[in-house]
Amino acid sequence: MPQPVDPTQTLEQLEGQRWPDPPQDTTSLVKTVHELRRRPVGDLRPDELARLITQDVGLPWLLPLAVRILRDTAPAQVAGGWYDDDLLYAVVTRRPQVWEQFPDLARELRTAVETLAGLSRHVRDEVDAFRLRRIGPS
Repeated sequence: MPQPVDPTQTLEQLEGQRWPDPPQDTTSLVKTVHELRRRPVGDLRPDELARLITQDVGLPWLLPLAVRILRDTAPAQVAGGWYDDDLLYAVVTRRPQVWEQFPDLARELRTAVETLAGLSRHVRDEVDAFRLRRIGPS
């Protein structure tokens, strides 16, 4: 079951863990992840959510936010609007073991992506693979 999400809290607050500052000579990715963990989750943009999710950081709190964004923007995508392929890719490519922890969320995402059209082949392949996975009891 996903954790309740208070959008005013940071991942550090939600997890109850403060990571030490990264070493000075670390990569920009590591620095960015550390920085994003210190921002309120409700302030994170879709690209920042995608960055954290692809690193498997804060999934119990971030996956529900990401699925809500994807669900809420799916109708506009079908009508010819813009859709965040990066966030979609980050979410559908999480390991099956992750989704087994959140079967209701996986079903919600599966329903949201059913109507998507015009995705790039690469993203479409990952969405199709996600849709075909059996997650939890049917």
